[in-house]
Amino acid sequence: MLTPVHRSLLAAVTIGSLFLPGCRRGMEVDGRIKPLQESRFFPDGASARQPPEQTVARGELDADTFFHQGEVDGRLVASFPGPVTLAVLKRGRERFDIYCAVCHGRTGEGDGMVVQRGFPAPPSYHQKRLREAPVGYLYGVITRGYGVMYSYADRVTPEDRWAIVAYIRALQISQDARLDDVPPQQRKELLPP
Repeated sequence: MLTPVHRSLLAAVTIGSLFLPGCRRGMEVDGRIKPLQESRFFPDGASARQPPEQTVARGELDADTFFHQGEVDGRLVASFPGPVTLAVLKRGRERFDIYCAVCHGRTGEGDGMVVQRGFPAPPSYHQKRLREAPVGYLYGVITRGYGVMYSYADRVTPEDRWAIVAYIRALQISQDARLDDVPPQQRKELLPP
């Protein structure tokens, strides 16, 4: 014979066991729509929805037009967004050698390996027009592309694009450099013994 305490305990266990299958059922049949699954909820029958216009992904807001476009108020910038250090130039050379030298050549003359195999030659960085162009122009060409050159915005980060532009400027300066341009204490390192 069951005591009242045992009957209460048995009733609680019995009632509790009735709810357990309900938990499992809820996990099996939930209201989620899987990506690209057909949906009866939307009139077009598609479950995947287009984001609203002008939606910006988290961390992707490019509000600083100087840094992300090389422009301020629609005008090309003539200066860099930060200091051009030796580390920036080294990074720029590394990225230039990876992404640019195949067409533009290691010295920026437009005689890269792809050009030697028949691809149209890009202009030399050493022509007057590009030597006098603001750095924002060079940055914009890397970002948006120009002529047969496609955009590198999805391959090269903004920081690396600025580093490449700094290195291009160093290449341009190097073509007309004279020994007199080097400080006297550093000339000894350049001259043979």
